[in-house]
Amino acid sequence: MKTYVLVGAGVRALHMFAKPMASEWKDAIRFRGIYDINPVRAKLAAEECGVPAYDDFGRMLKETRPDVVIVASTDATHHEYIIKSLEAGCDVVTEKPMTIDEEKCRAILLAERASGKKVTVTFNLRYAPYFAKVKELLQNGAIGRVTHIDFEWFLDRRHGADYFRRWHSEMKNSGGLLVHKSTHHFDIVNWWMDSRPAAVHAFGTRVKYGAGNGPAGRGARCLDCAVKASCEFYADISKDPFMAKYYLGAEHEDGYIRDRCVFDERIDIYDTMSVNVSYRSGALLTYSLVAYSPYEGWRAAINGSGGRMEVAHVYGNADMRATEEGLIRILRPDGTKEEVRVDSSAEGHGGGDARLRKTLFAGGEADPLGRQADSMAGAMSLLIGATANRSIAEGRALPIPDVSPDEGQP
Repeated sequence: MKTYVLVGAGVRALHMFAKPMASEWKDAIRFRGIYDINPVRAKLAAEECGVPAYDDFGRMLKETRPDVVIVASTDATHHEYIIKSLEAGCDVVTEKPMTIDEEKCRAILLAERASGKKVTVTFNLRYAPYFAKVKELLQNGAIGRVTHIDFEWFLDRRHGADYFRRWHSEMKNSGGLLVHKSTHHFDIVNWWMDSRPAAVHAFGTRVKYGAGNGPAGRGARCLDCAVKASCEFYADISKDPFMAKYYLGAEHEDGYIRDRCVFDERIDIYDTMSVNVSYRSGALLTYSLVAYSPYEGWRAAINGSGGRMEVAHVYGNADMRATEEGLIRILRPDGTKEEVRVDSSAEGHGGGDARLRKTLFAGGEADPLGRQADSMAGAMSLLIGATANRSIAEGRALPIPDVSPDEGQP
């Protein structure tokens, strides 16, 4: 039985890891501590789970001597906790993205190589039945060799806007949505393609959020805003018990404002993005993301040497729980068609979260689809987003950087 500790006490950390480890997985693992830079959140989460709260990461490692450290902190800090954990002789499970840029990515891979330990990245969409069925069909040659994917993701004005209230709204913290959010999507495409990205050309802009797009007289945050009665993005975190307890009641510790105005001057991430990616296999990806759609979901067309696959999901919640069966349409050059239906009604990112936890904490199952993602899968997905950010800034196509630990070695 392995010992686990958790870094991070936010929404995702609590519901994806802390609570399940303390309840449904309590007989399979030893959960021994939670660390967060905000001591109020760490204490609240620890009390809910019946484990110690720590105000020092190094002390938690020393006292608990974990086998595995789960990292679910702010994206820009992932590399710090991953590397320290590896150096302490621990395996690491990290939330996506593994980190936010090339330099931090290379440092993680070097530390992993030196330590002999393992980094696993939690790409839960690989475990959602709908995405997994697409992979199975492609792997079995349903449309031949994949040559091109056209992939569109659209966030609504509730879920999408929320990224612009939080720490995610600054590049230095999240790498922008092309890293924080799109790393999910890029990983799925990499997985479906069964190839690594080679080059990226991207465009990005802000048309809905950020400075210059908001009403006159707006406040710094929703709670004390003079125009909240007329703002479509007004959100009262004081009326949400969890937000009031974990964020409003904890902000005096670190100054983190959870309801910052979506038109704040500090916002420097994009809300409208278009990315072209070429792959080593010769395949191409056309990708887009908007964060202010009237509704939420995604659609993709996967073209292959032997046909075309059309896939899509529209859902009314950030949890991606669909109310109807997922439909996969396969169209072949001879005019024949096939429809495959998949149950996508499970909670937790379409059923992906629970299946991922089972793999992490129970293991032992065959993995013919290669769903468990290692550090290189984490690298390839985040590097598309990070390189896309550079491409936007420089106005040109760029190669995916080589971050292999063997780079420069004879």
